[in-house]
Amino acid sequence: MKCIQIIAAIFLLASCSSSDKNNHATWTEYLGGSDRNHYSTLSQVDTNNVGRLQIAWTYDSPDSGQMQMSPIMVNGIVYGVTSALKAFALDAATGKEIWLYKDSAASSGTCRGVAYWEDGADKRVFYTIGANLVALNAVDGKLITNFGNNGKVNLHTGLPEVAKDKFITSTTPGTIYKDLIIMPVRVAEDETAAPGDIRAFDVRTGKLTWSFHTIPHPGEKGYETWPAETYKNLNVGGVNNWTGMALDKKTGTLFIPLGSAAPDFYGANRKGTNLYANCLLALDANNGSYKWHYQMVHHDLWDRDPASPPNLVTVTINGKSVDAVAQLTKQAYTFVLDRKTGEPLFPVHEVAMPASLLPGEQAWPTQPIPSLPKPFAREARQLTENDISPFAANKNELKKILMAADKRFFAPPDTGKLLLLPGYDGGAEYGGAAADPFKGIIYVNSNEMAWFLSLEQQPKVAAGISNNKNTQSSAGEQVYSVYCSACHGKDRLGNASSGYPSLASFSQKQTPTYVHQIINNGKGMMPGFAYISKEDKQQLVEYLFGTEKSEAHSTNLSSAPRDLYRHSGYKKFLDDKGLPAIAPPWGTLTAIDLNTGQHLWQTTLGITPGLPDQDTHPTGCESYGGPIITENGLLLIAATKDGMFRAFNKYTGKLLWQVKLPAASFATPAVYFIDGRQYIVIACGGEKLGTPKGNKLVAFALPK
Repeated sequence: MKCIQIIAAIFLLASCSSSDKNNHATWTEYLGGSDRNHYSTLSQVDTNNVGRLQIAWTYDSPDSGQMQMSPIMVNGIVYGVTSALKAFALDAATGKEIWLYKDSAASSGTCRGVAYWEDGADKRVFYTIGANLVALNAVDGKLITNFGNNGKVNLHTGLPEVAKDKFITSTTPGTIYKDLIIMPVRVAEDETAAPGDIRAFDVRTGKLTWSFHTIPHPGEKGYETWPAETYKNLNVGGVNNWTGMALDKKTGTLFIPLGSAAPDFYGANRKGTNLYANCLLALDANNGSYKWHYQMVHHDLWDRDPASPPNLVTVTINGKSVDAVAQLTKQAYTFVLDRKTGEPLFPVHEVAMPASLLPGEQAWPTQPIPSLPKPFAREARQLTENDISPFAANKNELKKILMAADKRFFAPPDTGKLLLLPGYDGGAEYGGAAADPFKGIIYVNSNEMAWFLSLEQQPKVAAGISNNKNTQSSAGEQVYSVYCSACHGKDRLGNASSGYPSLASFSQKQTPTYVHQIINNGKGMMPGFAYISKEDKQQLVEYLFGTEKSEAHSTNLSSAPRDLYRHSGYKKFLDDKGLPAIAPPWGTLTAIDLNTGQHLWQTTLGITPGLPDQDTHPTGCESYGGPIITENGLLLIAATKDGMFRAFNKYTGKLLWQVKLPAASFATPAVYFIDGRQYIVIACGGEKLGTPKGNKLVAFALPK
């Protein structure tokens, strides 16, 4: 019997490789391959037998909480990262732990996986802890001591001196090309943000090989799209690739979606179109030289950065085969570009947009809107009072709020309420899309959650007096007001429905040491604030724990770069029950034919427990994490707040199978074949969107 299984496995792999130039029968890279298509030619599990999937093994992580990690499988070993940034290696057939690496600096953060490189017996795994890129021996999990500084490279390397203490990390695995690892980075989103330069490091030594300035320096293309000397990073930063990039190995071309300039929502200090913010950028992976760019939002004021890696596909346009790159956006657009030139394959129109009324702000007068494909989610401007949720008890109140909000297309934010739909997280988000690279069809899950966007004047803190009251505030309260109140509220009560926890009872739940770690390293959506002075951090922690001993005032805040306006906080448009205030669907799954620009199908994704008729008329729900697809017709996705794992027919959108996971999974699955079985593996960490925490990696397979 064992012999028959081995022969079958050899035949399966041979049949896949004969028609698969990109080796889509393996899962050795993040999201299945450098094309980031989440695509597999494995065929043991199909539309007929997917209902027989069962749990083959589970791995209990030593810590629990949100895991956005998508694992890889190389040489019979599954590699991944826990919620507390411990890297692990597991036997791919049994889930048995081979090694676990815990760094003394690792305590919290977000990590979507690892990158793998090998040359003969030299096998390495790379991932990021805090500001450090770490290299581990893939065999035993030990640090590669001749890489960088005893196994680590600080991601501030190559940035200007002014950025040395600024927050920087990487939540997404680097891209391996030959003997290089090209790193995405996450930075802050306010005036303190570091620049998001793209940098390549030598995988053997850790030395910086090349760098591309995403905020151009004098003499570089795009310098004229910013105020002079913006590159010095005094009060503007960002333009970083936080979500990862795609690589065409045949041509050696990197396709890099770049994020917004910081500060995100008030751009008085960065007038202009701001290249290369909100661009899809093509670089030569060998040396970082510029090939082309395409900007998808000019002078972004809405945090409309592309939130997922692009997909590399081949499409047929007017009878001609074209190598294309497709980039999804938070606003639910799909930009389809020629991979060689960056030219759109469907017309894109520059549409006139409203002007800003805020002092110093200059919104760009037009924005690029693709004619095809059409948006895969609703837009705020389409909503009427008839679009209020039928489940809300306070419909009249919600109607008034909706009709009073600014719903204009690309309306610049001000001190009123701008309704953002798709919301801050899209539309498309970090899970990205699955795509058939040969047929040119893309599959994307989308959120339909409306949020409010408004700005407020910055509080005055230099003398310890807020601009709203005449009483002195303590040092810790001043620090909190500047760095924390926009998300966690002036009253420290947070906004749980929007993902921002209350800080009012910290002393009952956490220790000062843990809070110091979160301030330094960040966690989930929260960036780290390592650059805050040691004294201010201590005063902030004492304020949160109610242990301040004096009414001293911060001596450091008055010198921090500060804009006239800041974001007033992340607030969802919700009903009296905490559910979305707009009518369903609240989450969808869409198949888009990139050859024609037409939607093939769209179905509701997810349910909302407690509401009627969810079996027959599901409402959908928020989702984070993407789908995977197989050549033989399957689409598999978890991602939803309801904690389910589902299989769909990728041709029709019909639901074929679903199962409840041990905890919600906000990650993209992986699929691989070993010892005669096809496995689908997914990380179940929960915690996001208020779901219970989990700690399991779960592998599904057909019964033996």
